[in-house]
Amino acid sequence: MIHPSSTGCFTPRVAIIGAGNVGSTLAQRIVEKNIADVVLLDVLEGRPQGLALDLMEARGVERHDRQITGTNDFADTAEANIIVVTAGLPRKPGMSRDDLLQTNGKVVTEVTQKAIAYSPDAMVVVVTNPLDVMTYLAWEASGLPPEQVIGMAGILDSARFQTFLAMELGVSVSDISATVLGSHGDLMVPIPRYSTVNGIPITELLEAATIARIVERTRNGGAEIVELMRTGGAYFAPASATCIMVESILQNQARLLPVAAYLRGEYGLQDVFIGVPARLGSRGVEGVLELNLTDAEIAALHRSAQAVRNNIDRAREVLTAA
Repeated sequence: MIHPSSTGCFTPRVAIIGAGNVGSTLAQRIVEKNIADVVLLDVLEGRPQGLALDLMEARGVERHDRQITGTNDFADTAEANIIVVTAGLPRKPGMSRDDLLQTNGKVVTEVTQKAIAYSPDAMVVVVTNPLDVMTYLAWEASGLPPEQVIGMAGILDSARFQTFLAMELGVSVSDISATVLGSHGDLMVPIPRYSTVNGIPITELLEAATIARIVERTRNGGAEIVELMRTGGAYFAPASATCIMVESILQNQARLLPVAAYLRGEYGLQDVFIGVPARLGSRGVEGVLELNLTDAEIAALHRSAQAVRNNIDRAREVLTAA
């Protein structure tokens, strides 16, 4: 359902579950790009309300009339068009994304069930790590068709790949198109053959050793930030990546974006959410593009998917035991 705004027009609504750095920055991105009204929910009393008021007070400067509501009550998120799940613990130095499996699995399952009860027709975008596993758990908890549940990862991983390539080549990042498949983690699969600078494959511009170094830095892009910050992880780039997904869905842009999508045989994979190029529009994932991969690339993608499946099994065991 579309909600009337204060100006009498009709506007979409996004519920962001988790008012940490990613959630609050995403709220800012969405309203300042004039995409939707936002409800920001968190368990900490006062935090989402304070952030919402701060963002509302910036409207006169940023020149928009979007409504931002802060709350601790899931009822206030009712009839959202998109639910974005950012709730959960962030990584600390030395932790992998998979170390968060037990705690965040419980959180994501619970908040998804509570949010979808008030917005049964919503799309769900998952940001919480470990991303691919949390997306699967959110899908199971939601009861939604799999095309309505999408994980944010590939856009962020591709953006990091783009950034490091631009830094190496000394060109504008706008001229670079990067392709990263697989899980959001150490087994992600950057594809240099499909990564270009104004249509020229980077394999024609950089030596193999240089590409390998950049690929490795891309895989460790999140960990590098965690080690530098010590008390938290990345949030500006994750919020930007999530905002692109929200925009493509709400404005039915049908953009081809790398996201964690549910596979039904594409790339030889079944019953797993993993990073692939997908068309993202008003119905969620409206199609998956199957790239012509080499045997080595397919093998790497399958290893990545198997690791996700193993962690899904681990998460189920933990949640069942609890």
